Amino acid sequence: QVQLVESGGGLVQPGGSLTLSCAAIGFTFEKYGMRWYRQAPGKERELVAHIFSSTNKTIYQEVVRGRFTISRDNAKSTLYLRMNNLKPEDTAIYYCSAPNKNLWGQGTQVTVSS
Repeated sequence: QVQLVESGGGLVQPGGSLTLSCAAIGFTFEKYGMRWYRQAPGKERELVAHIFSSTNKTIYQEVVRGRFTISRDNAKSTLYLRMNNLKPEDTAIYYCSAPNKNLWGQGTQVTVSS
């Protein structure tokens, strides 16, 4: 079965860090560009970061650049999002996606609160 499975969300205090993981199952992960999106309550889903398949070049939304790092381990078929210096406005459900396969994970909740 082709799927993406996220993990690693949780509750963290402002200024804290979290690392999200996304396991890719059932397809050749290394061939695909991958993305992290997020959706905050009452807002539309937005792109957070993208990583290309062949070059590992990365692109970030402006508000997370310098705080978040997207990476991938092709040997483990896993995508990561390292989030540092988290802010309350980063609170959202985070989704990984393989856009060229129109594939989404189920999402993982990140809550930043004191």
